[in-house]
Formats: sequence, structure tokens, C-alpha cells
Amino acid sequence: MDIKTAKWAPDRPSTAVTAFLKRTAFDPVAEEAARNVLDEIRLNGDAAVIKCIREFDGVTLKPTEFRVSMTEVAKARDTVTPAFRNAARETHKRVTAFARQGMKKDWKMFTPKGGELGEQFVPFDRVGIYIPGGAAPLASTVFMTVTLAKVAGVPEIVACTPSDAKGAVNPYILYALELAGATEIYRMGGIQAIGLMAYGTKTVRKVQKIVGPGGAYVTAAKRHVYGDVSLDSVAGPSEIAILADETAPAECVAADLLSQAEHGTGQEKALLVTNSNALAAAVAIQLVQQAETLSRKAAIQKVLEKGTLIVTVNTLDEGMELCNQFAPEHLEIMVREPRSWLRKVRSAGAVFFGTWTPEAAGDFVAGPSHVLPTGGTASMFSGLTVDDFRRRTSFMAFTRADLQETLPVIEEFGRVEGLDGHARAARIRFEVS
Repeated sequence: MDIKTAKWAPDRPSTAVTAFLKRTAFDPVAEEAARNVLDEIRLNGDAAVIKCIREFDGVTLKPTEFRVSMTEVAKARDTVTPAFRNAARETHKRVTAFARQGMKKDWKMFTPKGGELGEQFVPFDRVGIYIPGGAAPLASTVFMTVTLAKVAGVPEIVACTPSDAKGAVNPYILYALELAGATEIYRMGGIQAIGLMAYGTKTVRKVQKIVGPGGAYVTAAKRHVYGDVSLDSVAGPSEIAILADETAPAECVAADLLSQAEHGTGQEKALLVTNSNALAAAVAIQLVQQAETLSRKAAIQKVLEKGTLIVTVNTLDEGMELCNQFAPEHLEIMVREPRSWLRKVRSAGAVFFGTWTPEAAGDFVAGPSHVLPTGGTASMFSGLTVDDFRRRTSFMAFTRADLQETLPVIEEFGRVEGLDGHARAARIRFEVS
């Protein structure tokens, strides 16, 4: 297999690079399917959810069987390996520490005349979290979502994740959900899970916000329910860009590109940008060789054929410009003095510096959430944080002197905007006191 390559410069654009950059975060087929399914769930509630689970997941459930029982959770606890329990506890500890450190604090300032202004942060009452479990049981996503909600202080944390054909949920996901702090677990995925959480049914109460990654259909469903609930961001098929020079080991660069290609949808994107022709050639060889050794070879082959590109540039600065235009979910910088490049990153979900920071560390254990914007939306959105599970409320407390000082400003804006009632609401206080 030949890996696609191209040369690029800001003043000499490449058709191959332009086509690669013009991916979309949205699938029109998925958009139409999501609209139809969600309309049915909104109208028919539990009955529509049952129909969708049977049609899409091949499982027949009653509404009383939607929720995973405590008995099943306890069984999962005994099923998972001791090694995974240790790994899960370590990831949970690190994600918790990062989330606590990143929480914004309530704050206030004084006005010129002795009043107070400020902001306070209050957790949502009930949130919904989607955990993918189809192509791969993403137990790590549990910690990158549910843990943040728990640290934020959300009292009701609803999790939806697909089951197998017998209605059983992966025990590793169940163990992770219990450890991270989920309060309700439902055995369903796809559009129907988003509809259930967004609209609610007789069996399940609606949530206030939905977060979590998913495939094209989950992404489309989340877009459609925006307004009925709050959302995190668009998090669809995975993607990675690597900016590398001749110091980067070709074996490591190729392995990191393949780590995102193996997710399984076939829509993943992997981009290498380098100023070294030798590295570009070596990575192309390594991609083919290493792909043959991986268990998800069939899924990876699709991405190597359609979603992988190696681009050579004249300078690393030009390479960084291209990476910013790509706006990747994950950006690895494998060059001399990699951390000196941070200020040049304008659009990326998360950045990984140096040979010893593979993207996989961010996926599984480092601390920041791996729920990140994809499809170029890193130019507009940021990754999931603990504060996505809290509402920000500003507050104001004027003194009489504050209002007196600002009264001319209020009255002038009231005049210009034709809102004399606003002006009167401020003036009348001095007339009656």
C-alpha cells in the first residue's frame, strides 16, 4: 500500500492537502436519520426507544429493563481483572486531581462606591453522559466524563452505553461507571440514547446537559437536541496531527498515527507534517509494516487508504501553520525543544509534547479529558472540562451611591434605545426614597 504524500507551502497550496482539510464534522445521512428517530422518541417516548433498541441494537427490552441493576454492577466488579482495577483507580485519581485543579473559583470585586460584582459556579442538577461501546468498549471515556461531573458536584449523573445482543453491558465499562460516580446506568446507545436523555420518557427523567463522544449518528443526534438540553461540543471520529522534524523516531510517529486510525469507524484522520523528507519516507514504510501487526488491521487499512496524509514543508513554522488550519483533535509536537512551540498553537483540542508523550497517554491516564472537538471544530470549541458541568452565574449588588453615579449612563442608554422604562426603573428609586 502507498501512503498518500504531498508537498505544501502557504503560497503553493496542494490539492491533496486542500481536500484533506475539507473534512466535515457532520454526516448528512446521519443527520436525516437522527431527525426522524428523535421526532419519534419525542412523540412516543418509551415505545419509540424500545423500537429503536430492537431495530439498531438487536435487543428486546421492556422499560423496566432499560436501567442496569445494582446486581449487574456488582457482578461486573467481580468480573474485571485486578490489573484493570488498579489501572482504573490510577486513571480516576489523576483525572480527579486535574479536574480539581482546573475548577474555576467563585470571585467578587468591589464597585467604586462600595457595592459588589462577581461570579459563582453551581453544578447542574442532572446530566447525561454518552459512553461509546460499539466498535470498542471505551471504559477510559467514563473517567474522562463521569469523573468530571462528580468533581463538579453534580448529584445525578446518568450514563448511557450500548449493550450486546443479549442486553449485557461490558463489565469493564460498568466497573468504571461505578468507580467514577454514575448514579444511573442505561443499556442503550446511538440516537435513542441521546433522545432518551434529552426528552425524557415515563421511565427516565430528562437531563439538563449531554456530554460525551460518539460516532456520526450520536454526533448528529446531539446537534438536533441542542436547545432541549445543553451540550459539550462536537466530538466525532478521532483524528491526529503530528508536527515532527528529523529528531523524531519514525517508529513512534507511525505508531501514534495508527493509534487513532484503529478506532474503527473508517472516518478517522491521521496527518504527519514534517520538514524532513527522510522522516516522511521512513514513516510511510512504518505505517504499512506496523498496521499488519495490529488486531484492528481491517479498520486501519481504510484510514490508511482514505484518511492518512504525509505532508512535507520547507520549515516547521509553515508546518505549524498547516496544523493550525487542520485544527486537529490531537496535536503531537515531536521536534527539538517542543514546548517552545506551545504559543504558536492556535487550533487544537489537546497538545502532546515530545517523544515521551504519546497521544495514548492522554486517552487513558494523563489527567485532561480526552473528550475533544473533531472535524476541524477545534478552531471554535474546546475540550471537556470540569466547568462544563457547572453553570456560571454573575451577581451584582449596587449601593445607593453606585446607582447614583451610574444613573446618567442608564438614562442615556434608555434614551438611545427607546427604553424609557429602563431609565425610570433606576430614577424612581431616588424619587421614592
